[in-house]
Amino acid sequence: MSDCIFCKIIRKEIPAQMIYEDEELVAFKDIHPVAPVHVLVIPKKHMVSVNDLTDGDAKTMGSIFIVIKKLASELGIAESGFRVVANSGEDGGQEVGHLHFHLLGGKPLGKKIG
Repeated sequence: MSDCIFCKIIRKEIPAQMIYEDEELVAFKDIHPVAPVHVLVIPKKHMVSVNDLTDGDAKTMGSIFIVIKKLASELGIAESGFRVVANSGEDGGQEVGHLHFHLLGGKPLGKKIG
């Protein structure tokens, strides 16, 4: 999608602090972090939210969580713990219309539902 900010980051039209990239995913530091470690992991394929997932996206979704595990280890938060969040839709708090996962850690994040 031409006007999607995350698609522009993927195409390197907008700078980002990339920490991971492969043929189907990118990960970069959030520009407004809410924790010492706040990374966004996103598919290169444009999907607005979880609601756009199809059976054909199962491999990509699995890859996202493998990359999150790898990044948590590399960023030193695997042992102490971390949170993974995917907001979906306006009521879910989604601000950018491109499916993305927040990897948060590096401090106690408090108790949440779940």
